[in-house]
Amino acid sequence: MVDWAVLADEIAAFVLSGCCAGCDVPGTLLCDDCRAELVARPVHAETSAGMAVLAALPFRGVAARCLRRVKEDGETLLARPLGAALADATARVLAVHPEALAVPVPTGAAAFRRRGYRVPELLMRRAGLVPARVLTQTRRTADQRELDLMQRRENVAGSMRARHARAARDVVVFDDVVTTGATLDEAARALTAAGFRVRGAVALAATPRRRESRETHHE
Repeated sequence: MVDWAVLADEIAAFVLSGCCAGCDVPGTLLCDDCRAELVARPVHAETSAGMAVLAALPFRGVAARCLRRVKEDGETLLARPLGAALADATARVLAVHPEALAVPVPTGAAAFRRRGYRVPELLMRRAGLVPARVLTQTRRTADQRELDLMQRRENVAGSMRARHARAARDVVVFDDVVTTGATLDEAARALTAAGFRVRGAVALAATPRRRESRETHHE
């Protein structure tokens, strides 16, 4: 049976004279070996405030290169195989909380203008989810990548607001990469203040450093 999604990606890569996002072999968006590297290998993590996070993949190797291509180079076709991995992790969490809303962390206005899409929402849609835009940013934050844990907490503190819940609802928070958990904790704070019950978080990938604390590389 023909996998039309894979075939469409391959045709697009050929037309665009692309190369594999994972290993740079020419003529394909993603070679078979690198595609196999994107099969979900769930990573259990926890934010600095103790919230449980399930990531679909460790943030390294092929997964890291593919996500960077989505975020920095506009290679949105890669969101399909990444979304498949995210769907696996999501199914595990929603099996426990089947009525939970899937809430993405908000994307900054500057990042949205630059890319034209919101990375967490793009990945969620490719995972078959309908993002619930409950959270918004109240102010601009600095790039988190060069900040330590305390700086990350200070950077995002009070930076989100959630639409008030008409009735108490369970929610699961989504982001692309988790490292220390400061952004996810800020999202949980805003959601809890608005009357939601935060049941955990899901990310596409988790950085391999410090399994006990993680955070998103969110802009």
